Amino acid sequence: QVQLQESGGGLVQAGGSLRLSCAASGHTFSSYFMGWFRATPGKEREFVAAITRSGRDTKYADSVKGRFTVSRDNAKNTVYLQMNSLKPEDTAVYYCAGDAKSQIVIKTTPFEYSVWGQGTQVTVSS
Repeated sequence: QVQLQESGGGLVQAGGSLRLSCAASGHTFSSYFMGWFRATPGKEREFVAAITRSGRDTKYADSVKGRFTVSRDNAKNTVYLQMNSLKPEDTAVYYCAGDAKSQIVIKTTPFEYSVWGQGTQVTVSS
């Protein structure tokens, strides 16, 4: 199975932008559905966005819809999360996750993803 590594987190002012990347090792990345989740202390991991194998279909949490965009480049084994108009409440550790099982409906719960990265911190100051 693939291994995942996030990058691109950091400190940004409210209203700013960041682009997270998640690089996958292995030759089967294109067979994985990919998702982004985030976590803050004391809270369960929260769904942010997900994308199908081909990248044709995406899904977003209501809290980020219109501000965040998920995309992937299967030739580069990488999935991206472009985050615009960031808010202090977007502060969290962001994780990418993947799963190779077929999904008729894009999955939004953490337990449905079998492979996880280490996470990258995003901090949005007010």
